Amino acid sequence: MKAKFNGFSREALKFFAGLAKNNNREWFEARKQTYIEKIKTPMEELVSAISAKMARFAPEYVTEPKRAIFRIYRDTRFSSNKTPYKTNCGALFFRSDLVKNQAAAFYFEVTHSYVGVAGGLYMPGADVLRAVRAHLAENWEELLRLLNHRALKTSMGELQGERLSRPPKGFPADHPAIDLIRAKQWYFWRELPADLALSPKILDDVTSRFEKMTPIVEFLNRPLVAAKKKQKPLTSGWF
Repeated sequence: MKAKFNGFSREALKFFAGLAKNNNREWFEARKQTYIEKIKTPMEELVSAISAKMARFAPEYVTEPKRAIFRIYRDTRFSSNKTPYKTNCGALFFRSDLVKNQAAAFYFEVTHSYVGVAGGLYMPGADVLRAVRAHLAENWEELLRLLNHRALKTSMGELQGERLSRPPKGFPADHPAIDLIRAKQWYFWRELPADLALSPKILDDVTSRFEKMTPIVEFLNRPLVAAKKKQKPLTSGWF
């Protein structure tokens, strides 16, 4: 894998802006080759370059483009929004020893209005919630130390996620880390200027933010990896 990327073209952002206004099959099919040449192919190159750099600090998360990149076609079966296409191109980097969408991971997306970078656990199922909360209850001081790293805060801000209004069953209300335990999600999200996608700098920028989040992502995955070793797969998800 080659750690080099020249940036997306201005046409890529124009394509997404146009798709946002004309989200229908006729418009997309007439410009499908533009999507392939200006978005899909460059995205594959960028994912390969990011993975090449991640091999140094997070080798378990190195992911091939065909596994990392989300399809542009939306699943509208259970959604009131019936527009057929996503107006972004996103990629998920997940542990090679865990199933996609079943653990904490790294994510980024390109849209016509911003570049988004994320990391953490976004849609955990009940089993994962229990496992992560139990892990957090025992190792909360470690997590707080990781969250207080200045470089992480500068790069990605504060940990985000919805929380329960009350402590979950089995956890005391006076636990020192009850606010973290009440969480239903643990993730970082940062939106950057869309023009970053047009520059070769997007490679180092996204990779650097991934590196800052690695200790948190690994912390969240620790109980999931332990469960897998015991042959007890857990259900979770990201995006």
